[in-house]
Amino acid sequence: MHPTTVKISIAALTLALLAGCSSTGPEQPAAPVENKTPSAPAGNASGAAVAPTNVAGRQMTAEEALLAQLKDPSNPLSKRLVYFDYDSYVIKDSYASLISAHAKFLTANPKFKLLIQGNTDERGSREYNLALGQRRAEAVKRALMVLGVQEAQIEAVSLGEEKPRMTGTDEASYAENRRSELLYSGEY
Repeated sequence: MHPTTVKISIAALTLALLAGCSSTGPEQPAAPVENKTPSAPAGNASGAAVAPTNVAGRQMTAEEALLAQLKDPSNPLSKRLVYFDYDSYVIKDSYASLISAHAKFLTANPKFKLLIQGNTDERGSREYNLALGQRRAEAVKRALMVLGVQEAQIEAVSLGEEKPRMTGTDEASYAENRRSELLYSGEY
């Protein structure tokens, strides 16, 4: 069997496994974008064309329309956090649809780049937390690459415990800090 065929087979099997294990239910389609003027198409989360729209008296570029999708709360692409269990970098099944939506967007829009920031709670040494944060970011990066995203589009970095979402010392605060954040070009 040709090595490329093996890679494609492994990626398809992994995608099927992630989709089959998802506990979040069926993936919701991306919110439609109103087409007011003809233009050069650009892909959206589902790969469909998105036309620029008129905003604040000026024409929105195709890239601005795509960035607006990333911030639209009704669009699955606005969800950018992957949470982890204590001392773990295993992605939970409940994040399969979130990762899949971002993978579809990135493969349809190869000019977009993604920064994945791995974070930890404050427990553990600084060195340990930096290493764990990196493993969390790399786990999300690998999942996206299995779904077809080019490695050149993704950078994985660790912030360790340096960027907490919550400053408390209770389990709820710790749980908020054990995460990877997905940031697109222009957001970091």
